[in-house]
Amino acid sequence: MMVIDSDGGCFARNDKSDLYQRSNLSYRNMSEELTTLYRPVGPKELALIEQSDYKRFPPRLPEQPIFYPVMNEEYAIQIARDWNVPASGSGFVTKFSLPSAYLSKYEVQNVGGRIHNELWVPAEELEEFNDNIIGEIEVTKSFYPEDSK
Repeated sequence: MMVIDSDGGCFARNDKSDLYQRSNLSYRNMSEELTTLYRPVGPKELALIEQSDYKRFPPRLPEQPIFYPVMNEEYAIQIARDWNVPASGSGFVTKFSLPSAYLSKYEVQNVGGRIHNELWVPAEELEEFNDNIIGEIEVTKSFYPEDSK
């Protein structure tokens, strides 16, 4: 299987099985290309992700019309450490994958420097987005006030 990482590089993965379970859907072909995304979250959002057994992101609040996963872990770390920690006491980086073909409908948005790339998913499309997550949402980093100094 070819997997596209967040920096656009590809790597091959050998797997004897040609089928896998896709969250909330039936089996899919393992030859499907995947894109790995990241999302910085605070403790409240992480608790809601936990409640879904790490399968779904929670619905957006009315004042949040866009869900924005980011394209690389470095950018997610910046947000989790520098924004989530001061705003809510802790920050976490989540990692998850979706089919590249599904994600192709979203244009990558650059919102600053070279690493500041993200997708803008309208809130009304988040359920469909969640339906396309392959496997579980994984927490890769945790930050607390002592980490942001």
